[in-house]
Amino acid sequence: MRRSLVLLSAGLTVLSTGLASAQNNTPRNLILFIPDGLRALKVTPETAPAMAEVRDKGVNFKNPHSLFPTFTMANGSAMSTGHYLGDTGVFSNTIWTNYTSVPAGDTVVPFIENDAVLGDIDEHFKGDYLNEETVLKMARDKGLSTAAIGKVGPTYQWDHTDKPEKPGQHSIVIDDSTGGKNGVALSDEMKDALTKAGLPLTTPSRGDNGKAGDAKTPGTIVANVAQQAYFADVAAKVVLPMFKARNKPFVLVFWSRDPDGTQHNQGDSLNQIKPGINGPSTMASIKNADNNLAQLRKALDELGLAANTNIMIQADHGFSTISKESKTSPSAKVSYDDTPKDFLPMGFLAIDLAKALDLPLFDPNDKNAAVTGNAHPKAGNGVLGKDPTKPDLVIATNGGSDLIYLPNKDKKLAVKTVKALLEQDYVSGLFVDDSLGRIPGTLPLSSINLRGKSATPTPAIVVNFRSYASDCGEAPTNCSVQVADTVLRQGQGMHGSFSRGDTMNFMAAIGPDFKAGYVSQIPVSNADVGMTAAQLMGLRSSQNGGLVGRVMSEALPNGIVPKAYTGTLKSKPAEGGLVTVLNFQRVGSQRYFDAAGFPGRTLGLEPNTDKQKTAGK
Repeated sequence: MRRSLVLLSAGLTVLSTGLASAQNNTPRNLILFIPDGLRALKVTPETAPAMAEVRDKGVNFKNPHSLFPTFTMANGSAMSTGHYLGDTGVFSNTIWTNYTSVPAGDTVVPFIENDAVLGDIDEHFKGDYLNEETVLKMARDKGLSTAAIGKVGPTYQWDHTDKPEKPGQHSIVIDDSTGGKNGVALSDEMKDALTKAGLPLTTPSRGDNGKAGDAKTPGTIVANVAQQAYFADVAAKVVLPMFKARNKPFVLVFWSRDPDGTQHNQGDSLNQIKPGINGPSTMASIKNADNNLAQLRKALDELGLAANTNIMIQADHGFSTISKESKTSPSAKVSYDDTPKDFLPMGFLAIDLAKALDLPLFDPNDKNAAVTGNAHPKAGNGVLGKDPTKPDLVIATNGGSDLIYLPNKDKKLAVKTVKALLEQDYVSGLFVDDSLGRIPGTLPLSSINLRGKSATPTPAIVVNFRSYASDCGEAPTNCSVQVADTVLRQGQGMHGSFSRGDTMNFMAAIGPDFKAGYVSQIPVSNADVGMTAAQLMGLRSSQNGGLVGRVMSEALPNGIVPKAYTGTLKSKPAEGGLVTVLNFQRVGSQRYFDAAGFPGRTLGLEPNTDKQKTAGK
């Protein structure tokens, strides 16, 4: 950990000559544009001209990485703080908090893409559940203008500790909840400015884009145009002019729900793998996000801010098409009212483990009601044990991977759980808390930076689900398919797995503090985004944990281009021969995780890994 911080400091020292503007009191402006769920190879001059222009004229990060578990709130926490998930404690979109969250629906496993839930978790964890300062908070404390606009949950996470009752400069937060009872309050200045611009004080709904359909009804076939047009108008017509009038540097975060929201809900291939997330609805959602970026760049030009503004674009994760198929799962052999025959139901992991471990299953999203017969947990989450208020095991359902918690830290139960998981064909790779010891077939959480200084409870086991590439006619990462524990249907979209399809997010940058026309082959990650943003703005944080990203020096004028190395970690074989394999890259002390799982069951992890170099350092 100390070595990581020393290397980071050394990197910052080397960079000082190339970032004169960020080292004095007048840093340039910064826009962080996050196209949620955008796959790197889906961006072309035809599909997304504005983003392609940034990539081709600025810096093209050809070796990008989402952090695993590849979920929105998890990667948002990394981008906003520069820390890996072991420090931020945001291990997925749904986590176990070890207390009942009322705003989340009286549950111990809250879905945290909700402003009220985030505020509640903050209060429980001493005012800051992230346990690390965010870029927006640091910028605000320094007196810079700050704003976060877009998708509810990750938007607020960028400055979630800025409470209205606190004095001083506040961040502008506009998301789905704005104008509602759970929304962050608008200042009088913002209310007046919105009204003068002819914009409502309440965010429009997603409309048809928010409809996911069901087993018999297709989901949406339209992008999230109206809601995101509002967000883009707020940014371009209100916030940017306001920041120019203040005449001081600013940081603006724009979190585009598309293409993620449309890819999740798309109705182009109900219960069919193809076209999956490569159909017309997805392509419309990519263009929608691109149009938002184009509007922001046009506003910068018209306001005379373009020459002094850096733009960093980074998706939180890639994306995959959902599979609900398994030949081994007991849950897939049961008939459910809302699930096609022989398909996995929502909450299949909780159901299968309850059966394998011979433990009663209760639903934490239904007042701990018993789950029996041909029922499944309402939200997929489950608590296992004789007493649901004192469970032996808790499952937080997320999608392409699930979290398992052992409140009693029972090592014998951990071994039994791993054994049961290894018998399922939908499992591809297991990661176990270091404190539970080395279990054959698994790798430790520390190997993927999930064990650190987090305030929230650390999972005991992280379960990665099987993934593969369909024959969609494009690059394998664009054809990624994964088994997913979700209410969404086969053929719709999901992420969260350790496939290269999910870890390969789009990343690019342009501006006065970035190289022009530069193609970078060096691995970068969402944790690096937070560290680089802080460096550009001349910000310094008081760090609690040492699991940090690095400044992307290779992308900056006069910055060093570090060397990168590849490596592989392998677990000891389980009794049946299964081995969890982790392919990674390394720059200095930072690791970049490509793909992990059981060879042949994870996209990007081929069956024959014997020729790969093994590096445990």
